[in-house]
Amino acid sequence: MSRQEDPDQDVTGLRPVDLARAAGISTQQIRNYADAGILPPAPRSPAGYRRFDALHRQALLTYRALIRGYGPGPAQGIMRAVHAGEVPQALALVDSCHAELHAQRVALRTTGEALAAVAAEDPGAPAPPRSRLRIGEVAAHLGLRTSALRVWEAAGLLTPSRDPVTHYRSYLPADVRDARVIHMLRQSHYPLPQIRPVLDDLRHSGGVEALRAAVARRAEALDQRTRAMLEGAGRLHQYLTDAPTPLVSSS
Repeated sequence: MSRQEDPDQDVTGLRPVDLARAAGISTQQIRNYADAGILPPAPRSPAGYRRFDALHRQALLTYRALIRGYGPGPAQGIMRAVHAGEVPQALALVDSCHAELHAQRVALRTTGEALAAVAAEDPGAPAPPRSRLRIGEVAAHLGLRTSALRVWEAAGLLTPSRDPVTHYRSYLPADVRDARVIHMLRQSHYPLPQIRPVLDDLRHSGGVEALRAAVARRAEALDQRTRAMLEGAGRLHQYLTDAPTPLVSSS
């Protein structure tokens, strides 16, 4: 018999290893979840071992499903609120995550429309007077900090020229367009490495295929997250329905 097993464990109960196997995680994670309030309070045997049952298994699987859709932080907040007797707070966290996802969808749709318009611009067209801008002017025009433009330049996404006399950065219309594209994609949570092929397509072919593909991939990712959130919310609803009231210990 292992040191973690409770010799007084009821045959109808569950050991930490049983819960761990059900979720494909380690027994130490089960203990961490119990200590963090992610699982409901567990009584202890005379020997001091936690006694788990079907309710703890359901809580565990609910939490793991919530992680897939809502992320570890919100999922932990939801379960801890439930087990603290603050179900309205848990539901408010669920609502806030759905609202955030909706905002990302709206932003993606707007980004897709704006990207198509930006891609259609001709950076080689006759430029108006004062076509070369300094970094502060570009940042002000796009509503950015100059530090963001420097980060994008360090990542190789922007390559402004330098004034031969002052050595200040000098942005042509094509550079400003590229900065605008990067800004839009970053607002849709694109990592910098995934933006490079979009810019390469825009610069070399003038096409929008990479732009469309990028937006389509992001939309698919949002759809997958929505499905995961639905699964997590369904498990949470079932857990709240099946669990006794209150879930918190009386001590």
